[in-house]
Amino acid sequence: MAAPVAEDIHMFVEQRLIEKLGPLGGKLHTGRSRNDQVTLDLRLYVKAAGADLLTAIAALQSALVGRAREQIETVMPGYTHTQRAQPVLLAHHLLAYVEMLHRDHGRIKDAVKRADLSPLGAGALAGSGFPIDRQALASQLGFPAATANSIDAVADRDFVLELVSACSIVMIHLSRLCGEIVLWTSVEFSFATLPDGLASGSSMMPNKKNPCAAELVRAKSGRVAGDLVNLLMVLKGLPLAYNRDLQEDKEALFDAVDTTHDCLQVTATLVEGLRFDVDQMRAAAVTGYTLATELADYLSRKGMPFRDAHRVIGQLVASAAASNRSLESYSVGELSAFSPLFGADVAEHLTLEGALKSRDVLGGTAPSRVREALAHVET
Repeated sequence: MAAPVAEDIHMFVEQRLIEKLGPLGGKLHTGRSRNDQVTLDLRLYVKAAGADLLTAIAALQSALVGRAREQIETVMPGYTHTQRAQPVLLAHHLLAYVEMLHRDHGRIKDAVKRADLSPLGAGALAGSGFPIDRQALASQLGFPAATANSIDAVADRDFVLELVSACSIVMIHLSRLCGEIVLWTSVEFSFATLPDGLASGSSMMPNKKNPCAAELVRAKSGRVAGDLVNLLMVLKGLPLAYNRDLQEDKEALFDAVDTTHDCLQVTATLVEGLRFDVDQMRAAAVTGYTLATELADYLSRKGMPFRDAHRVIGQLVASAAASNRSLESYSVGELSAFSPLFGADVAEHLTLEGALKSRDVLGGTAPSRVREALAHVET
């Protein structure tokens, strides 16, 4: 005679125990409900998944720090509005993502901390009818404490929502980094190349080398953001306590965690595989009149109000652009025509090294500050 079909995994386990142990197996559900058991399993999953995500974030941070250490003297143009703005160190640029990931690490750690409560004993919604020691159960399962309210314990999934939200922010950061890798490896930028194993060719054009891995990570950020919106809509407007709608939380959670974890690993591989063209980056760093701000600062240090200095250097840039000249090509005499405050010492401000050195503030791109930042993140 065929065994009856179980309604769900909980009933299946109980059914199998009864088959093996007899009536004793029927006591498994004493003092328990599927409602508190499901959220217990979900909290255990969130804790384990969070730990894996933290490890993957740390690995990507390590890859970025390693490349920053290698490129401590590499100069590149910094951008605003995708326009060349001021020269920065490549190491400084890479360390910006380390800071983002540090905050991501904190968000995931916080989400795991808030998930770290045992709901077992909450029952269906009103608590167990048996005098069980919920704190002892929590301790045996590796939780520091039990949930304080039985209705909240089975009804809410904000701990799931928080982890998926943290994942979506991680993915936005990965999307930005991979978007830059796509730009940097383009012919227009030519700042870097990827090894063949991290790129693909074209089925039609033999000259193409496409950064497909970076593009896919960039695209998958939308997928995880979609998981977040999906989960928000599942939870919106649900009356207390448990509702079967909550069954839909698993798909969004599992997909967000798996996708984010995979993308962190792929992005670390991309960062480690990048081959930077140091000369191309340096050449780009000085074009586009990126030293203009240094000249405005120079005049301001000489006593001219910055807004006036900004106007004067704007006129200088317009003149240089009209004659197809670089700022560095102007002599002190020519600069004096724009302002008598220009002296012989201006020459040291019209170099990449001078521009970098002048940004000697906490968090700035001066080489000494970037070395400090590296030492800080490496400890």
